[in-house]
Amino acid sequence: MAKMQSSLKTTIAVASHRASFSSLRPSAAAAAAADTAITPPQQLPPFDHQPAPYNGPSADEVFAKRKTFLGPSLFHYYQKPLNIVEGKMQYLYDDSGRRYLDAFAGIVTVSCGHCHPEILNATTEQSKLLQHATTIYLNHTIGDFAEALASKMPGNLKVVYFVNSGSEANELAMMMARLYTGSLGMISLRNAYHGGSSNTLGLTALNTWKYPIPEGHVHHVINPDPYRGAFGADAASYAVDVQDHIDYGTSGKVAGFIAETIQGVGGAVELAPGYLKLVYDIVHKAGGVCIADEVQTGFGRTGSHYWGFETQGVIPDIVTMAKGIGNGLPLGAVVTTPEIASVMSQKIHFNTFGGNPVCSAGGLAVLRVLEKEKRQAHCAEVGSHLLERLRVLQQRHEIIGNVRGRGLMVGVEMVTDRKDKTPAKAETAVVFEKLRELGVLVGKGGIHGNVFRIKPPMCFTKDDSDYLVDALDYSLSKL
Repeated sequence: MAKMQSSLKTTIAVASHRASFSSLRPSAAAAAAADTAITPPQQLPPFDHQPAPYNGPSADEVFAKRKTFLGPSLFHYYQKPLNIVEGKMQYLYDDSGRRYLDAFAGIVTVSCGHCHPEILNATTEQSKLLQHATTIYLNHTIGDFAEALASKMPGNLKVVYFVNSGSEANELAMMMARLYTGSLGMISLRNAYHGGSSNTLGLTALNTWKYPIPEGHVHHVINPDPYRGAFGADAASYAVDVQDHIDYGTSGKVAGFIAETIQGVGGAVELAPGYLKLVYDIVHKAGGVCIADEVQTGFGRTGSHYWGFETQGVIPDIVTMAKGIGNGLPLGAVVTTPEIASVMSQKIHFNTFGGNPVCSAGGLAVLRVLEKEKRQAHCAEVGSHLLERLRVLQQRHEIIGNVRGRGLMVGVEMVTDRKDKTPAKAETAVVFEKLRELGVLVGKGGIHGNVFRIKPPMCFTKDDSDYLVDALDYSLSKL
């Protein structure tokens, strides 16, 4: 997620790419015919919701206050940032009342839908009774939520620790791995994102997010990326690299290995098939534990499975999660085995807000809504439709280098040259703005910011998918 370029810079950069990109485009006559054939989508799919009148500060006023009082590291999407004031299911509304199709779900966080009534009711009713007490007292909400979450886990993954974010979950998982094994060395993948705290930045392997601070005892192995990876989809060759790192870069023992099954910030990169099974065996032989980062892939988003790691046929030793677990609540969790969890009893371990009654009630409501509304099956059906349409679009537009993902976790990578896979950074920025003008909000990812991240609330429909693809088709035709 790089900061948006200025309009002038973008225009100049696009112009500089014309020469290399023009060879991929049809003749002038054919291009003109295509441009006249492709018309902008007329209106978003019908939706029965009237936003409340907005009488708050203007976007300029909000932005000025933000720049004055909030940290300078904050970035925003779009050359003119949106002032979002209301949300309902898969849609967002700005201060003028305009509706937008949210295809990014608050960075893959809104799982059930913005302001889902059942989740709102659960948190509201709990707030009326007890907002906070911490685990030094008994309250049924945390136990009820932990029981329901544990019932979704395979194997002996039955002990739950509640935290407040994905970074915090991964930090706790890393500490567990080191305490349990007695080793320090961690292994993660290049192109991975596991958090922005001082320790999880060591696991993260995207230089756009990393500060020059100590990050010791972390080894970054070759990313098993079927599209850009050195070995294509050959999982065995990537696994050899992991073994080499253990043999040459460690004492022969490691604390653990962590991976997302589909890399989120890295651009919706799905790992080579069979990779995790091979690597888990290698890591276990080196005395380490295996951690699955399910912050973005969990809770049925992939469609085919409830957890992303299940797509690789493995059972981790520790699973971390956040984002969709609370549909927007500040909530995360670590789930592990009783044996690994026992190491945390050596000292006092406590989290003031972990398992807060309101968050626990909301998290339990999320699990119930996902089950009741059959969102996993819905993601499979709608995601298949979306991917099929995007792959047809890829045949029309040479700038689309790769379409990938599962369910409603999809990436569209833009390149100026399919053979060399040259990132189309400037063109992606132009199309990104055009989609917003058409009422479609997507994310961006990859180290070059050239991947559209399409990861909407899990109530996203086929009609929404069609509108998104039509908007992307039209936007690309105007490059």
